[in-house]
Amino acid sequence: MVHGGAWAIPDDMVDAHLNGVRQALDRGWHLLEGGGSALDAVEAAIVSMEDDETFDAGRGSFLNRDGRVQLDALMMDGATLRAGGVGCVERIRNPIQAARLVLDKSPHVYFVGEGAERFAQEQGMKLCNNSDLVIPREIQRLKDAQEKEKSGHPDLTFAGPLNSHDTVGCLALDASGNIAAGTSTGGTLNKAPGRVGDSSLIGCGCYADNRSAAASCTGWGEPIMKLVLAKWASDKVRTGGVPDAVAQEGMVYLKQRLDGHGGIILLDQRGRFGIAHNTPRMAWAYKSTEGEKVGVKV
Repeated sequence: MVHGGAWAIPDDMVDAHLNGVRQALDRGWHLLEGGGSALDAVEAAIVSMEDDETFDAGRGSFLNRDGRVQLDALMMDGATLRAGGVGCVERIRNPIQAARLVLDKSPHVYFVGEGAERFAQEQGMKLCNNSDLVIPREIQRLKDAQEKEKSGHPDLTFAGPLNSHDTVGCLALDASGNIAAGTSTGGTLNKAPGRVGDSSLIGCGCYADNRSAAASCTGWGEPIMKLVLAKWASDKVRTGGVPDAVAQEGMVYLKQRLDGHGGIILLDQRGRFGIAHNTPRMAWAYKSTEGEKVGVKV
């Protein structure tokens, strides 16, 4: 299962989102078909979306207040509860790969900023220039946002579900019965330097446990963090909830408790899944041995 963000995706951007999640789905499924692990499938699918400028992940992400890309990502293994995350990295083209290195190679769970980049480089990852991650579309978008800010318009970054939240995520269940999750993002437009959202925080925007479920969230990060929403949803499945119903309940909970907006995908070890959002649209795709579906609405 993959998602490519929950917000009011404009009509002229729907095809790009559909193509992006479909390509990511194919990348991950190809590995699962060949006997690959859930972790391998999650990593491959998210790399595909990080490389796609349609999404707010990797190259083409939103710029922060200083005009720089700062990226966050997390991966988690449901079999062992091992997790790896990176935050506020500026010189890593595919932060989900750095997160995988943390998961596989470090006793720690989370690295940030320069320390995360140094760790990735020590493990053989080539660093890039931050300018390699910046595209003209986002330079203009930041300029427009800051001009509105200067003219006295209120900051609408978090104001509602119409604003872009193209965070990407993936969940997978492999032939060994293990589940895994991953989430990757460039955060929000014009964010304060150093701000970290829910996506790369364990239990908030990403979680996986074979005994409950795997979850990946997208949307307005601050309310999702306060509710530790991915862990909340996983625990609901562990205590008997059906993933589809839990996903829907989670979006109601997010809205009613904190007036938050976003989306979630949820998958358990039995292959049961849920997709939900309280925004006008969310890009998503899933595939199993029983079939495949891709869409921008549920």
